[in-house]
Amino acid sequence: MTVWEAVAVLVAGVGAGTINAIVGSGTLITFPVLLAVGLPPVTANVSNTLGLVPGSLSGVVGYRRELAGQGRRLRRLGTASLFGGLLGAFLLVELPGRAFDAIVPVLILIALVLVVIQPRVARAVAARRPDGGDPDGGPLLFAGVFLAGIYGGYFGAAQGVLLLAMMGMLLQDDLQRINGVKNGLALIVNTVAAVFFLFASTVDWTAVLLIAVGSVAGGQLGAKVGRRLPAPVLRAVIVVVGLAAVTKLLIS
Repeated sequence: MTVWEAVAVLVAGVGAGTINAIVGSGTLITFPVLLAVGLPPVTANVSNTLGLVPGSLSGVVGYRRELAGQGRRLRRLGTASLFGGLLGAFLLVELPGRAFDAIVPVLILIALVLVVIQPRVARAVAARRPDGGDPDGGPLLFAGVFLAGIYGGYFGAAQGVLLLAMMGMLLQDDLQRINGVKNGLALIVNTVAAVFFLFASTVDWTAVLLIAVGSVAGGQLGAKVGRRLPAPVLRAVIVVVGLAAVTKLLIS
């Protein structure tokens, strides 16, 4: 890797860390850059996952105020993320990716539709369940987070969009607090997948280090920007990023 290639990977790490803290989909920034500097696809994906773990932690720290009082919720949904992420990482190493990748754009588009209609659905759910229902979203959200964890462990781009869409509908809570939980769940998925990859795949440690340094800085920047966005603006950002993710995946 040349000096300029290293700079490009570092800058991509900053961008990924920033967008992951706000919405998700940072992988769509770093992954193409790693391919461009010559890493094989699986090595690039694995190295990217490892490198983004510190950035995910940075985003969680940045959103620690919003996470206050949500320990029980994070532990319950985090269990689904842990096992889903482990299964997704296993699938990446063991299975060909073409069939799985074909459904990714469809999943993201569905998530975007859910994000757009989320306020109306959330009001309807609240009207039917005036007692607030399960504060952790119940079995339906647990299953959804598990499936999102599988996807996140496998590839991860727009995992945050999927999580925000599901939690926004099934949790009666402020979108910024939900975003904090999203960051925590993404950290769990990235970490368990990264640990699995350490023992099961090839890693480019130069790329990991550069993305890690960049994503830590980006995570703090993203937390500062993201928590200042009103809910409608944050929802619009989610949709724009998600559409960009779909476009990128379809083109590639």
